[in-house]
Amino acid sequence: MIKYPDYLKKIFDKLHMSGASCVIVGGYVRDSFLNITSKDIDIEVYNISSFNELEGLLTEFGSVNSFGKSFGVCKLRIKDLDIDFTLPRTDSKISSGHAGFDIKIQSNLNFITAANRRDFTVNAIGYDVLNNKILDPFNGINDLKNKILRAVDKNKFSDDPLRVLRAVQFCARFDLTIDDELFKLCKEMITHNILYELPKERVFEEIKKLLLKSSKPSLGLELLKELGAIKYFSELGTLNNNDWIHTLQTVDEIAKQEIINKSTKTVLMLAGVCYKFDDMLTISFVSKLTNEKKLLKKILPLIHNHIKIKQSNSELFRLATKVNIENFLILKKAIYKNSNHGLYMACDEINEQAKKLNISNKKAVPFLRGRDILACGNVASKEFSEILEDAYEAQMNEEFSSYDEANEWLKNHLAHFLFC
Repeated sequence: MIKYPDYLKKIFDKLHMSGASCVIVGGYVRDSFLNITSKDIDIEVYNISSFNELEGLLTEFGSVNSFGKSFGVCKLRIKDLDIDFTLPRTDSKISSGHAGFDIKIQSNLNFITAANRRDFTVNAIGYDVLNNKILDPFNGINDLKNKILRAVDKNKFSDDPLRVLRAVQFCARFDLTIDDELFKLCKEMITHNILYELPKERVFEEIKKLLLKSSKPSLGLELLKELGAIKYFSELGTLNNNDWIHTLQTVDEIAKQEIINKSTKTVLMLAGVCYKFDDMLTISFVSKLTNEKKLLKKILPLIHNHIKIKQSNSELFRLATKVNIENFLILKKAIYKNSNHGLYMACDEINEQAKKLNISNKKAVPFLRGRDILACGNVASKEFSEILEDAYEAQMNEEFSSYDEANEWLKNHLAHFLFC
């Protein structure tokens, strides 16, 4: 039996009373067999007359998002669970790309026919809620036990180029071995340049899953290389064998860290992939994934800046104006773990030093503000910004270490500007 939150029972009961039957499908079922907690649940609703009827039945349980109506999908957010209710459908390829499908909703389909459109056997397992019955027409449970990733229908699989990247990130996330037939199929699809049909946003989503959800992202990166997908990510192809191996070790080390913030982890993982690149290659690689300029602005300083075995306080104060030192040291420890013992050990000492200076996650707070210059009897002027820059430089040089000392420094400094 697949366990699900108790509050879903009310929804299932109402749908069943209306003559519908509910089958939990996809990742939630797969993750249940793998003892992985999932906050996304997909429910296929059979034997219902229309999408509008389904929408009407669900409205009492919360705000229904029908954004995916054309695909037969409506969404509910209940507590911490995202729920997709779908009507069974078939799809057929009509044009190139990930979205080039003609989708037909057919509420009277049987589960086997509906599941045949899915990518992998491990994603084609269902749980019939009313009859408490596992539905596994393509032996997905057995493939999970044997850690094999296999296509449901190899003819349909090649219709969607995104599935190549899904295969890669699934193997990495769940430590699966790709089936020989599926390997050959993915390799052939790549040979025909199918990845170029995908919008970069979809590519990035799969790469993020590979990097953020895998305990060993290196497994996915290695598989990308074995499949020949490096030609799409040509920057990776510039790495010599030693640099490639070290890059794989680095991303695996970052993956071991408990980084709760998803955006932070994304930046660190991409920096781990790119740290052997120069600026041009880094920009090229990241730009193939996203147009987010802010992401690049965070990645490049992490790669540019370096540490020494001994860092002065002044050097750390300056470093904190360029990077988040805590995150910076996570990256550096991952890089140096397998190559430079001295710098690896230095990271912990620098981390403690940054904590004492209170600059682990932010730059030093300036002692002096514009109001302090005004307090000396001066009128606001364009020179204020220059004076405050000088003051902050002096602070980072440890010319003063308290507000009172800073004010004394300011009085002496202002004399040079003929203000006092």
